[in-house]
Parts: sequence; structure tokens; C-alpha cells
Amino acid sequence: MRKKILVTGANGQLGMEIQQLSKAYPPFEFIFVTREEMALDKPDAITSSIAKHHPQYLINCAAHTAVDKAESEKELVYKINADAPGIIARTCRENSIQLVHLSTDYVFNGKGSVPYKEDDATDPVNLYGDSKLQGEKKVMELNPDSIVIRTSWVYSEFGKNFVKTMLRLMAEKDQVSVVSDQSGTPTYAADLAEAILKIISGGQWRPGIYHYSNEGNITWYDFAVAIKELSGSNCKVIPIPTAQFPTPAKRPVYSVMDKTKISQTFDIFPKNWKESLSRCLHKLKG
Repeated sequence: MRKKILVTGANGQLGMEIQQLSKAYPPFEFIFVTREEMALDKPDAITSSIAKHHPQYLINCAAHTAVDKAESEKELVYKINADAPGIIARTCRENSIQLVHLSTDYVFNGKGSVPYKEDDATDPVNLYGDSKLQGEKKVMELNPDSIVIRTSWVYSEFGKNFVKTMLRLMAEKDQVSVVSDQSGTPTYAADLAEAILKIISGGQWRPGIYHYSNEGNITWYDFAVAIKELSGSNCKVIPIPTAQFPTPAKRPVYSVMDKTKISQTFDIFPKNWKESLSRCLHKLKG
């Protein structure tokens, strides 16, 4: 009998990348559910979907990820990002299902200057970050055997993301302005998917909170310049301060994460951000 892995958020960036990789893991049967099939704002839909599929593992990629929209959808964002993970975690514990839950660098306030470790103090600066923090707290309280992975600046060939937005704008305009005073590290969703499946297939389950992104420390401006150069665009990229680009949700100024723990625990060594960006752009060119 092949072990079942239930993946929520099937149509999101990470869910789509796991679908691409699933063929390389024949010992497992993958079941992908969309938000229509498992509505995270409806507790009964969550428990019945898990009961229907009887998985041995659950990867929760589903979330309310519209950071600015979250500021005006408080009730919904907490239902999806905080309450639902708690229901999933409790259901997994009751049914001996091993849970991998995805969280975010936005649990930190961004006032640091050295890469954040897993046990550093959390202090979100926006509702999205706070809802995700409440979600990971509920997961670890209700099911301490879970694995929580915080990630940052996710992009891929699927869905909406910074890389695809930049490519579109650079094709339409002579110049684009990008903030140059927020630092972090991009995460290619294909690399993250590979890391998660390595953890599950490795046979060594080590519960806890882990950080995963690609390696490096760059600004959004640096990211845009690399996209321009690697794609061969002639568009001019202009650095601007955050103050010139106001958004409903405040962003952390610095959100680089330390990946030592995941490397030492699971032998997972993230690739450099530029190497992964190059791979993604190559795929997008088709």
C-alpha cells in the first residue's frame, strides 16, 4: 500500500510545484485538493475532506496570502490562516497524520540585522503576519508532532508573484520603480517543494519550526535588476524608498532567515537565489 500525501492549496504556487514533482516519488500517492474542495473558512469541510481521503501525511499549502487585502478582510484572514490550521492540526493528531504546515517570514517585525533563527522573538507588523503566527502557534499547541516551515518571497512559474509581475511590466514599460530598502531572500517554490518531499520521504520525522528560503540577502530592487538582466530586458529599473510606495499593509524592513536548523536536521542545503531564479526564468521562456 502506497502512503497517501494530502496536499491543500493545490492550485497555489507551492501546490502546483508539488504536483510537478510528485511523479518522482512513486512510493507515495498524492491527493491534491483545491479551496473549492476544502474550504478553509468552513470547519466541517476541513474535517470531512481529511476523513474522506485518510492520508498518512498532510501538507498544508493553503492560506490567505493577499497581504494588503488582509488588512480589510480581518475576519476571513484569521479564519483561514489561524483557525483552519488549528482544525487541521487537531484532526491530524486524532488520526495519526503527520502534518507539514507552511508559515512566513512575516511573523518577524523586520527590525533585526542578522538572519532570524526559529526561536527568535516574533512580532508581526501586519494582519497577514499575525494571522500566520496565530496559525503556527495553534498547530504546535494542538499537534506538537507537526513540522512548521516558514518561508519568504515565494515565486514560481505558476500563479501570481513578483517575478511574473516584473516580466509583464518590463515588457510593457520603459522603466519600473522598485523599493530598495526592504531586504530578504526569494524562495523558488520548486526548491521548497523538493525540500518538503525530501523531509517526508526521508523517514526521519523531526517535529518543530524550521526556516527555508533560497540563500542570499537582497532587496526587492536587487531582485528586479536580476530579473531584468537574466531575461534580457531593456527596461530601466529605478530604486525607490518604501515611503514612495505606500501599501495598506506595512512590510518588515529586514526578513532574512537563518536556515542552519533545516540543513543540520534534514541535510537540506538551499540553493543560491540567483541560480534558482535563472532556472525559473528558463522554464517560463518554455
